[in-house]
Formats: sequence, structure tokens, C-alpha cells
Amino acid sequence: MKLTTATAVVACLLSGSSRAAELNLATLTCGKYENEVLPAAATNPTADSINTVMWLFGYSVAKSGAHVMYPDALSPFGFALDNECKSNPRENMLDALGAIKLEAKNPMDLANLESATFASRHVAMARTDPDSATTIMMWLFGFSVARSGSHIFDADSLPAFQAALLDYAAKHPTANLVDALTAVKTTKPAQAANK
Repeated sequence: MKLTTATAVVACLLSGSSRAAELNLATLTCGKYENEVLPAAATNPTADSINTVMWLFGYSVAKSGAHVMYPDALSPFGFALDNECKSNPRENMLDALGAIKLEAKNPMDLANLESATFASRHVAMARTDPDSATTIMMWLFGFSVARSGSHIFDADSLPAFQAALLDYAAKHPTANLVDALTAVKTTKPAQAANK
């Protein structure tokens, strides 16, 4: 499966140094995404496209008003976003994300999951399958950023987000995961980045 959406966003994030640049979804147009970001992504062997698409997917779910994770819908989401951007080059990424119809297969309601239960499962998964644990955390990070009202993707903030979420879960073990994701404040306000 080719996830051009993810590689494009990752390429936009990377600035030639070890620190990724922030990505402002409000100012990135689909045309720029298709004509500048996609070609640059092909030369970046270190980009993790799955995690980036997961972040965008979590962001889109939260913006839709839903609070469920759709484990079977990542591929359709990535392809739909790529198609949306190819069809509407002047559209900004926020609008493109809003146009994607999420496939609601096998939903897992995050309001029914206690934060302490999530945290213990995450810690266990991080020991046995760290890549999958990171991928799920990226979805949650995107969801949390959208719930905060921001539209800035800063992949370098993932460790701070993860630490804050796990800390919140330790302090509020019976809070549901949606409330935890809403309470965690590790993102930068949208107006802070003018990129």
C-alpha cells in the first residue's frame, strides 16, 4: 500500500535538520501538498508515513465530533485524503481533512475506556511492540490536538504529549480517555505558528 498522503506530510515536516518543522494545516494547500511536498517525500528514507497518517486520522476524527477509533479505516482514510487533494489543489489541508468521510468500521468508543486501563495497556505494548504503541499514540496525539482547537502538527512534541497523557492517567485513573485527551495540554496554539 502506498500512503502518499503520509509521506507528503512528513516531507513537509522535515527541515533538513534533526528537528522537524511544524506543519500548519490551515496554510498548507493541497496544490502545495501535491506539487512540492509529495516530490520531496520521495527522497526522504527516514519518514514514518504510517504514524503521520495516523496523526491526521486522529485529528480528523476529533474534528468530526466523534470520539471513537476506527482500527480498520486507516487505508481508506489515507487514499481518500490523497484523492481529495489531487481533485482540489487550492483547498487547504484543514478543508481537505474535513471533506473526508470516515469509514465507521469496528468503532472503539474512547469514552468507554478508562485512562488508567489505556495507560497500562500502552506501557505493556510499548515493551513488546514499540512501533505499534507509537502508532496508536500518534492517533491519540492528533485527536488531542484537534480537541485543543489547534491545527499545528509538531511531531517532535509526541514524547511530551505521551508523558502528559500517562501522567494524567496516573492522577485521574477513572477518567475516560476522551476526557484525558481533552485535558492534556502539550500543543501550541494555532495562532502561534504562521507557517
